[in-house]
Amino acid sequence: MGSLSIWHWVVVAVIVMLLFGRGKVSELMGDVAKGIKAFKKGMAEDEETPPKPQQPPVATMPSEPVRTIPHQGEPSHAPAQPATDRRVS
Repeated sequence: MGSLSIWHWVVVAVIVMLLFGRGKVSELMGDVAKGIKAFKKGMAEDEETPPKPQQPPVATMPSEPVRTIPHQGEPSHAPAQPATDRRVS
């Protein structure tokens, strides 16, 4: 009872043809075919479009030299102050 035979489908098709008419069904099938063609064309256009190559950013020369801060324990590059020996008497 759960399976549908070919005769069931024939009866359903006849009822659909009677309700909608032959012209309406052919219009519906034509619209479905147009939709499928448009979908396939859109998919083909997406595959044909090559991806744009990404260019690395252009490095520019800075207008001022980069200044760094010395780490702890490293001598600074600034000229050393002369040591003065002052004795308090």
